[in-house]
Amino acid sequence: MNLAGWILKRAGWKFVINVPPPPKCVVCVAPHTSNWDFVIGELGSRSVGLKASFLMKDTWFFFPLGGLMRRLGGIPVKQHTHTNVSDQVVLAFGSHSRLWVAVTPEGTRSPNATWHKGFLHIARNAGVPLLLAYIDYSTRTACIDREFHPTADVEADIQAIKEYYRHFQGRFPEKFAL
Repeated sequence: MNLAGWILKRAGWKFVINVPPPPKCVVCVAPHTSNWDFVIGELGSRSVGLKASFLMKDTWFFFPLGGLMRRLGGIPVKQHTHTNVSDQVVLAFGSHSRLWVAVTPEGTRSPNATWHKGFLHIARNAGVPLLLAYIDYSTRTACIDREFHPTADVEADIQAIKEYYRHFQGRFPEKFAL
């Protein structure tokens, strides 16, 4: 057992993978109600030797935290600009032989029933699988659970994905909005 796995176990958590990890994919992670979700996700993925990149507000990439965030796989995203982040991530998939990008569709730790849909466009346009992963505080389990195949009907896909996540509990359940 490596250090990440040891820390996770000591904290009373388990990390489970129910689908074989492909070389490239988008990982949809929910519920996202606490900064601890990032820590648990990092420990879980590192415990099994996986490294996922993640999109994060560019305001977190200041000195000295910025260097650490980039080494962990962070990709800074400018909010409230006209740059198309989805297109940039699709291009990144084309130039890497291995790339996992973890995305929290809620986009915030506050209640937000209007989930971002870019992760669906990224998976579909890059031609990579979308994996559904959860962090469930009620069972203290983080899990990469199943593969989802996006269709051309983004609204139906979002509803199906929200339905899947209905049974999981965030650290602050009142902040998880479907």
